[in-house]
Amino acid sequence: MFLAIIALVVIVLDQATKVFIRLSMASGDSIPVIPGVLHITYVKNPGAAFGMLPNHQFIFLIVSVLVIMITLSYYWFARPVDKLSKVSFGLVLGGAFGNLIDRVYLGKVTDFIDFRIWPVFNVADSAIVIGIGLVILMLLSSARKEVVQAKQPSS
Repeated sequence: MFLAIIALVVIVLDQATKVFIRLSMASGDSIPVIPGVLHITYVKNPGAAFGMLPNHQFIFLIVSVLVIMITLSYYWFARPVDKLSKVSFGLVLGGAFGNLIDRVYLGKVTDFIDFRIWPVFNVADSAIVIGIGLVILMLLSSARKEVVQAKQPSS
């Protein structure tokens, strides 16, 4: 249930911010929040991350569905009990669904967070990156604990 709540919060926040941007800005408009550092820039992204492979929507639809299926399958079989795992998988799941909704209904993903030194992105992208980052940190931590335990002498 916690996984679903996290995913749903990400989806709602992602879609609400994207709708707000689409209704209040024209594509290409940019509003400085912190001039030269953070801008809100409305971009219609027909590609993957960083605009790669533009106009290959079918591939991205398949990849999004696969990410969702793999995340749900892993979660189902691993049955994580700790909240951090649930949060990380919820972030990935919600982010994947958020961008999938855009691809299905608009044919493009709405991006708007612009740090000027990085390609423009959105809430769903952020959730996916943070979720995957947390999973990687948990895996590294787990591997480190196993190495430490393996080095300890048996009694």
